Amino acid sequence: MTKRKKYSPEFKREAVALTKQPGVSCRQVAIEIGINPNLLSRWRREAEPSSKEAFKGSGNPRDEEMARLKRENARLKKERDFLREAATFFAKESS
Repeated sequence: MTKRKKYSPEFKREAVALTKQPGVSCRQVAIEIGINPNLLSRWRREAEPSSKEAFKGSGNPRDEEMARLKRENARLKKERDFLREAATFFAKESS
């Protein structure tokens, strides 16, 4: 399995700028710089002024929230297991 290539925000901005030149298509630019034309089209949409922040980075807030919840879930499971073991230990001691 191949790793996904990561492009810097500067590279993305320059590629998008090339597509805005008159008489040049997005497909032509993508082929010249060696990327998929669909990827360059997506970069153009992301770079539009209506988008909040162009090329802000990988991941989205939902992914960050999911990671936080998974960490919290793991911590709570450890606490539960510890309390279960402690209750078992003290139940044996009191008998």
